Amino acid sequence: MARVKSPAAIKHRKFLKMAKGFKQARRTRIQTAKEAILHAGQYAYVGRKLRKRDLRGLWIIRLNAAVRARGLSYSRFISGLKKSKITLDRKILADIAVNDSKTLDAIVKKAGF
Repeated sequence: MARVKSPAAIKHRKFLKMAKGFKQARRTRIQTAKEAILHAGQYAYVGRKLRKRDLRGLWIIRLNAAVRARGLSYSRFISGLKKSKITLDRKILADIAVNDSKTLDAIVKKAGF
C-alpha cells in the first residue's frame, strides 16, 4: 500500500525549514516556528522601508559635507539645482561627491554659485 503524504505534514515541514537558524522552540515546534516566521516577515518588511530612509539620510550627510567644503549649505545647493533645472537625485549626487570632485565643482557652478 502506498504511503499517504499528509498536506499538514508538508506544510509543517515547510515552516520548520523556514525557521532554520532560529533558537530553541522557535526552530523545533511548529506553532512557535510559524509565529516566529510571521513576525520575522513583518520585521523584514519594515526593515526594507527603514533601509531606504537611512540611505537617503546618508546621501544627504555626504552631500552636505561636500558642498560645505565649497562654501555652500546643503539647502541652498538643492535650491540652486532646482532653479537651474538639474534633475540629479541625491544618490547620484552623493556618489559624485565621493568619487568625482571635479564634476561636483561643475555642478555647483551650474547651480548658480
